[in-house]
Amino acid sequence: SSPAALGQTLMLAPRLIGKDARQRIAIYEDLKRDIRQFDHMGHGAIDIALWDWAGRHYNASVSELLGGYRKRLPAYASTYHGDRAGGLSSKEAFADFAEACHGIGYRAFKIHGWNEGNAREEAENVLHVAKAVGDRMTLMLDPACELRTFADALYVGRACDDARFFWYEDPFRDGGVSAFAHQRLRSMIRTPLLQTEHVRGVEPKADFVLAGGTDFLRVDPEYDMGITGALKVAHLAEALGLDCEIHASGPAHRHLMSAMRNTNFYEVALVGPDCPNAMPPVYRCGYTDQLECVDAAGTVPVPTGPGLGVDYDWEWINANRTALHVFDRSGSRVTR
Repeated sequence: SSPAALGQTLMLAPRLIGKDARQRIAIYEDLKRDIRQFDHMGHGAIDIALWDWAGRHYNASVSELLGGYRKRLPAYASTYHGDRAGGLSSKEAFADFAEACHGIGYRAFKIHGWNEGNAREEAENVLHVAKAVGDRMTLMLDPACELRTFADALYVGRACDDARFFWYEDPFRDGGVSAFAHQRLRSMIRTPLLQTEHVRGVEPKADFVLAGGTDFLRVDPEYDMGITGALKVAHLAEALGLDCEIHASGPAHRHLMSAMRNTNFYEVALVGPDCPNAMPPVYRCGYTDQLECVDAAGTVPVPTGPGLGVDYDWEWINANRTALHVFDRSGSRVTR
């Protein structure tokens, strides 16, 4: 969580007092309105916690509550950004890491390029990795809005065409929010676009896709107002005959994907050859989203226990917490 997201969660948390925890839709609608002047990033954590509570209350996994049926999920290795320090520092390093991921079991691989946004270097990387593993792995590119101009995005997009990439995501510095610009880009390249990671909630995503700005929709239960909000986006995509790809990783993401037909891959993010996924070790049940979390077929399991199906290491959490916020019935907050 970022400080901004935490601030919004703390702003919304007092609204829960006195509400029925089973009424997730009513809570979703109230919190959505309460935070309408902000970017909704603090809402997801609360809704996910309500789903976890419901599963524990009914002694069922979130997947069961959603009607989930997928027990294992095909995953892709999603790299951290390229560096200049001997990690993913060259196209050869990216290709070598893709080979290593294939050896672990992954059959899909997504590149996050370098922060400089050098279109020529990004295009060369796309073509080099495709030459190395493209016959054995599904490949994607996410510049994470680093390319500086529409022309740069078009140049790299045409390299994705030549390399037959599965999708091209958030290419340039509009921030991934201009439906018009991406509609124009779609008309000039063949590679499908995956957009709306930075567009929050079901209504703006509907506007974006109906304006022709993307081929795939993007959703994240942490970003899009929880599992409740993410389901709305998944159903929107399904109604339009589109696939909806889940951003990032976590127990909530796995449960959500277990109940979605119109999605392809689980994102194991972010990984690289010389550093772990930077997720804190808050679980004591063996749950992990580290690089080695896949089996030989490149899949990850959906947790099966009540709620999110994970047990938390409260000893570690309490030893490493920086603050504890407690709200009383008056809405007052005590920070310890």
